[in-house]
Amino acid sequence: MKPNRADASPPSQANSVPHSPKRDAGFRSANDEDDPYRASAKPAEPTACPKCHASFTEGRWTWEDAPEDAISHMCPACQRIGDKFPAGYVTIKGEFFKEHRDEIVHLIENHEKKEKAARPLQRIMGMDDKRDGTFEITTTDSHLARGIAEALHSAYKGDLKLKYSRDENLVRATWKR
Repeated sequence: MKPNRADASPPSQANSVPHSPKRDAGFRSANDEDDPYRASAKPAEPTACPKCHASFTEGRWTWEDAPEDAISHMCPACQRIGDKFPAGYVTIKGEFFKEHRDEIVHLIENHEKKEKAARPLQRIMGMDDKRDGTFEITTTDSHLARGIAEALHSAYKGDLKLKYSRDENLVRATWKR
């Protein structure tokens, strides 16, 4: 006989941190399958990253302090940064960027700050001026790259192109105005 679900009491949420779903939940992303940085099994709990001090508790990485007896294991974002292997690229083109560089960089940094506060694995790896006059942002997570590109498009309009490459487990976003 199956247990009656109505009899089951809801799990206690007194000690849990509120979780907000990703804005693009339901979309398959470049790093949903076959990603070497996505562990096949969750790390043991509690786990703490020795580089960034993020902790893995209750099934997700957070910025909460890990207990002293936590296992030391590098988080996927720090692994990507160390390997210099981004999951997302955002390329910015056009004269508009040259004229509004500081304002646009500020928007990008604020977007990352907001996302990183809620999701420690979403970080900017680098921001570089390229020889061809473009500006490139590399990220540890494809969702962050997409979010930055969409924030630019929302704030300044222009032309946005997103390209997911399943073979390479990444997203390339290009914004031009």
